[in-house]
Amino acid sequence: MTFNPVQDVIIAGAGLAGSLVAMRLATQHPDLRILIVDRDREPGRGHTWSFHSTDLDPQSAEWIRPAIAWSWQGQEVRFPTHQRQLRAGYNSITPDSLRAALIAHPQIRVVQGTVAEVDGAQVRLEDGRRFTAPLTIDARGHVSSRHMRLGYQKFLGLELEVPGGHGLPRPVIMDATVPQLDGYRFVYCLPFTADRVLVEDTRYSDGPGQDPLALRDAVLDYAVDRGWKSPRILRQEDGVLPIALALDAAGLWQELDGSAVPIGLRAGLFHPVTGYSLPTAVRTAEVIAAAPRLQTEVVFPLVRDFAVACARRQAFLRLLNRMLFRGCPPQERYRLLERFYRLPEPLIERFYADRLTLSDTLRIVTGKPPIPLRRAFACLAERPLLEHG
Repeated sequence: MTFNPVQDVIIAGAGLAGSLVAMRLATQHPDLRILIVDRDREPGRGHTWSFHSTDLDPQSAEWIRPAIAWSWQGQEVRFPTHQRQLRAGYNSITPDSLRAALIAHPQIRVVQGTVAEVDGAQVRLEDGRRFTAPLTIDARGHVSSRHMRLGYQKFLGLELEVPGGHGLPRPVIMDATVPQLDGYRFVYCLPFTADRVLVEDTRYSDGPGQDPLALRDAVLDYAVDRGWKSPRILRQEDGVLPIALALDAAGLWQELDGSAVPIGLRAGLFHPVTGYSLPTAVRTAEVIAAAPRLQTEVVFPLVRDFAVACARRQAFLRLLNRMLFRGCPPQERYRLLERFYRLPEPLIERFYADRLTLSDTLRIVTGKPPIPLRRAFACLAERPLLEHG
């Protein structure tokens, strides 16, 4: 199949952020010609994107519904001295469900190719193909920047088939009863069917390095400890998500000025504590689709202002990260999360939705300090971390 090199919108990167923008634009502007370019033949393969039902308002939840593969009523967390069931629903998007939602819009085309250059008017591929559009969007994922200081959420997951069933009635979004290794460690379980479950070993660590074989063994050991006999591995997924300790959003966007419109992890648009990007990606897509003109020079400042406002609102979340990574010994980090999950459930829901109120922030830090005051005071300032690391 050949494609017209002139499009209305070109998106570099067919991951979650880029695909959601394409879906929202196609829904709101059905006459647009939208081209997505990705280096992979099967974009997003090996990823599962999840979110809480309370992360989105009803209107947003409705338009992304076609991309959702799995939904559950409720979820739970487990810590050494605290276990809790939470009422909020939980949802997951898979590469297959995201792809099906895209191809339901005939005006969206996805082509394979490695991007060599992208600017405000065109995308050039390494094989020489060149596509032009009034609006170009760069959704190719995180790039390091001196304007952002990070910790890392590393994970490796195995989807397992468990003979006789796994017995999990709902997602376990954090099981921190496991030995604490390489920072804050927990296991994450999504029960797709009665005998299929995704089990991820997740660690909040200072560095991004992973040992895939050791992590696979850790997941299988967890399955054995649960009494799951002879589980069969169906697939594997792994990744590293950024956890923002400090961010100068204005400086980051000044570096990007004049380029295509950056979105997703590339633009610092993710939840600073969880590393998850779906709720922010949905809101970004809505900002873009509501632009008065779909042109790079019009959309860029709209997304920039949205991102800077998000960063300003998330200053408290980055402080929590500094307390977690810089104020706690790695083996003690789980205690902060255990304490957090004793808070009122509506507050927890607003935390994940990135909608904390002032009273929420005060509630989180009042009471017995989660770390010694001396360490807490050392974590307050954000700027020194950007200047000195």
